[in-house]
Amino acid sequence: MRGKLLQLLMRTSNTFVSGQEISENLGISRTAVWKHIEELRKNGYELEAVPRKGYRLTHTPNHATADEIEAILSTENIGKNIIYKKEVTSTQALAHDMARNDASEGTLVVADYQQKGKGRLGREWHSPPGTGLWFSLILRPDIPPQKAPQLTLLTAVAVTEGINKAAGIEAQIKWPNDILIDGKKTAGILTEMQSEPDRVQAVIVGIGININQQPEHFPELLLSKATSLSIAKENKIFSRAKVIAAILERYEDWYYQYLIDGFEQVRKRWEELAVTIGKEITATTVTKTVEGLAQGITEDGVLLLKKKDGQIEHIYSADIH
Repeated sequence: MRGKLLQLLMRTSNTFVSGQEISENLGISRTAVWKHIEELRKNGYELEAVPRKGYRLTHTPNHATADEIEAILSTENIGKNIIYKKEVTSTQALAHDMARNDASEGTLVVADYQQKGKGRLGREWHSPPGTGLWFSLILRPDIPPQKAPQLTLLTAVAVTEGINKAAGIEAQIKWPNDILIDGKKTAGILTEMQSEPDRVQAVIVGIGININQQPEHFPELLLSKATSLSIAKENKIFSRAKVIAAILERYEDWYYQYLIDGFEQVRKRWEELAVTIGKEITATTVTKTVEGLAQGITEDGVLLLKKKDGQIEHIYSADIH
């Protein structure tokens, strides 16, 4: 209800809206309206109240709470059930627990701070509070387990397009799941699965995005490798709720198209956005290092690397340089 109230106040921020009008719009009592207004104030929203005129929203804090996301999100299913936590061990861990307890498809777990955010191959994801977005999405696709890696590539497309939509920044994808701006990492994706041998029970998609970090927010070792939307746009501060809403809206479009039409359109769009394709690269796997020309990806998301001898190497998991 507070999300709906905030949506109404945002929509009428240039004028006052009376308590009676709010009451009628939301179907709640005037007393309930007042209680929700006070809760918004406690959460950092500034509202002007004038007798016989009503309320006017004058300041919105840069939160990414359930209320603020709900107020601007226009999806049908993805992100309609939002669990917001100020602090968690990791959104992935919480989302896994919720998926095991029958959380619905599209459930979003978002946190302001992760104590132990994690990335691909068990690496730590640095997530200082109040600066970026750290969230996990629960999906329940009717696909065999071997197709689940396709969702990592779909996620990369949705995140890249969402960043462009929200921030006007042309991000690129580095195989398999890094999102780059000006050659530096700004977002990462971790896809994990709960499944039986023949069917997927749930896919947990974790996404971390650097949004308003400044150089001082990054550990010294990451300064040459990491960036944020704010740094890329000359220190402009972005609404984190608007960024996540843009990503979820692109995600819903791609996800349901994928379930109907398959992976081919996702694959084509991924290759269009990829910085890797058409470049000479070095792929370092657990057992070896391979050099060659990145030619594209297979339906399973495997990277095709043409070596100098003309042979095609299939890269399933590697660090790319």
